[in-house]
Amino acid sequence: MNNNIALGVYNLSKTFRIPHEHSDTFKERLVHLGRKMTYETFNALDNVSFEINKGEFFGIIGSNGSGKSTLLKILAGIYTADEGRVELNGAVSPFLELGVGFNVELSGKDNIYLNGIILGLSKKEIEKRYKSIIEFSELERFISLKVKNFSSGMYLRLAFSIAIHANKEILLMDEVLAVGDIAFQAKCLAEFLKYRSQNKTVVFVTHDLLTAQKYCDRLLLLKNGRVFMVGKASQVAQEYINQNIVDN
Repeated sequence: MNNNIALGVYNLSKTFRIPHEHSDTFKERLVHLGRKMTYETFNALDNVSFEINKGEFFGIIGSNGSGKSTLLKILAGIYTADEGRVELNGAVSPFLELGVGFNVELSGKDNIYLNGIILGLSKKEIEKRYKSIIEFSELERFISLKVKNFSSGMYLRLAFSIAIHANKEILLMDEVLAVGDIAFQAKCLAEFLKYRSQNKTVVFVTHDLLTAQKYCDRLLLLKNGRVFMVGKASQVAQEYINQNIVDN
């Protein structure tokens, strides 16, 4: 892979098996006991290929069910592709399921260390960034509270702040700019935009076409699990709008 490429996706495919019947209760399981379970297949991704340059703010758009989140989870190593490969030129920091690994019985302070280690930081690195993590989250007054007493917004702000301080070369984002109020969202976005000057790469899944056009260098449009178009943000966004006008 070219050294100027941060991330390459080549002939990627992913299929899920969806059961036709789902038994939730013990009674339902007894009724269906001995009956052969049948499935249908769903092609979430079908032969997807593209490359992202180092330092690029790259957006992924598409309708619900088009494969956006599945693609991002494969890039993050959460899912395994059935076919194809992903090549990464740098460490990845995923902003997909913020707060995974938090222990709600521990304080915010303790969870900074716990989540930081999960994200690959050493104890020394966490200590060095500890003050900055708290300041960015704007939770100085509450950091000694148990996380179970946090509001959902506080929980996500702390998780976001820890993740952003992991300081990896490639950042994967799935609609995480909805964290906190408008002022905090703006601060988060401003932080991501700094990465351009540091030659870091942001991969951004969103339904917000205005944000995508304003900040992304290029967009990838997925449709039914396939790459429909990759190109200049304004052109791809307009194509997506045109498709939805026609489809609706």
